[in-house]
Amino acid sequence: MQSLTELARAASNSNLRHEDLDWLHLILADWQVISDLAAADLVMWVKTHDGRFLCVAHARPATASTVHLDDVVGMYIQPTRQQPLQQALDTHEVIRPAAARWAGAYSMTEVVIPVVRGGRAIAVITRESNLSAPRFLSGAENWTLDAADVLADMIARGEYPYDATPTSVTHGQPRVMDGALLLDADGVVREATPNAISCLRRLGIRRNPVGRTLSEDATALLKESQQVDETLAVVVMGKASWRAELESARATVTLRAVPLYESGQRLGAVLLTRDVSEMRRRELELMTKDATIREIHHRVKNNLQTVSALIRLQARRSDSEEVRAALTEAERRVTTIATVHAALSQNVDETVDFDEVGKQVLHLASVLAKTNQQVSVEVSGKFGKVDADAAQALATVLTELVTNSVEHGYRDYGGVVRVEASRNGHRLDVTVSDDGLGIDEGRAMSGLGTQIVSTVVAGELAGTIDWERRTAGSGTIVRVHANLDE
Repeated sequence: MQSLTELARAASNSNLRHEDLDWLHLILADWQVISDLAAADLVMWVKTHDGRFLCVAHARPATASTVHLDDVVGMYIQPTRQQPLQQALDTHEVIRPAAARWAGAYSMTEVVIPVVRGGRAIAVITRESNLSAPRFLSGAENWTLDAADVLADMIARGEYPYDATPTSVTHGQPRVMDGALLLDADGVVREATPNAISCLRRLGIRRNPVGRTLSEDATALLKESQQVDETLAVVVMGKASWRAELESARATVTLRAVPLYESGQRLGAVLLTRDVSEMRRRELELMTKDATIREIHHRVKNNLQTVSALIRLQARRSDSEEVRAALTEAERRVTTIATVHAALSQNVDETVDFDEVGKQVLHLASVLAKTNQQVSVEVSGKFGKVDADAAQALATVLTELVTNSVEHGYRDYGGVVRVEASRNGHRLDVTVSDDGLGIDEGRAMSGLGTQIVSTVVAGELAGTIDWERRTAGSGTIVRVHANLDE
């Protein structure tokens, strides 16, 4: 399916400017409100270079049955229906039918709205209503249709969409079905749907809002210590096309104003309401759980650091060189795991950016390795995001491999251990290479560290590991192939 931009550009033979297409996209982003207020399908048409009209977008109402059961985007309008569309383009005026017409088994009305920007009519919208279908928006009577007529006139004058409507990513966008009120220019409620009245009652506004100034009732709900949305005042008065949340001890309601204008003069506004109490409660629960998980990781990290310190203290008190070496290796492994938990305590999810964690772990491994030589570690490539379990396993593997290279490969001289990572979706390939003494034949699996590495790679990383002696000169190359869950 082609996008609006592709359809419009192909149809108009590049007569539409980039700014015109942006204007059409702004209308599409918000025209569901008009469709629901009018209980009608909205179909956007662009005139083609050969004089026909091509459908580039379509919205169905949530407050009534649709006129078009089939998808009409990409189709041309029938030649018998072109005349009012051309008239709207030429006159820049909304064309309203004198009477209903029959469309098969039902009667319908079709209002033609020119889309005007900068004094130019760039498209046409038909508002098509099935008069035989019942409306689902009870209690609205005719005032929602009158509001839709005002918005249609604003589109024809280039006053809609609004110049400045802040973009919001907050869940809980109010819809006409959730509740709608009609405000006059002074912010007094003139009409209200049952759902809107229910939203206000859940907040604690028990009186019938019709005939009252909503801003006064909203102010009475607020406590002195309560943090108030700075946009609330202009929203409840219907002065700007913004959103705000009104919160009480009982509920949280999202409000959105749709101002109505006539030639720059504000007539009032449609105020949409939606009870988002349950949604906010769930969001708060998720935030609390995230904070709890981060706190757990933080405490685990602290506990592991304490264990590491106790192991180090015990190693210092031992008279056996073999015991001290074993405890030092255990301390290094515990510290590696603590580093991963420190990274997890900073995230809201159970993943870590291993490019950062890997650098810390490998630096730690090179510092704690027992050697008298000057050995550095160079890291290249990308590990990417890794989940918590895989991060623990990968950190353990890399620590063991780098430590082995430093301690056994550079007993007589210094050098560089290189770690190269390559990530492709679930697959991660890591190569650890050095130019040290090289691994002896048959000794790849003889030590505890290499046994740990092989077990972890096969079990927790679902991968394979290969050791080999460098073909040119001395040194060892270890290749790890891991399969990660994303």
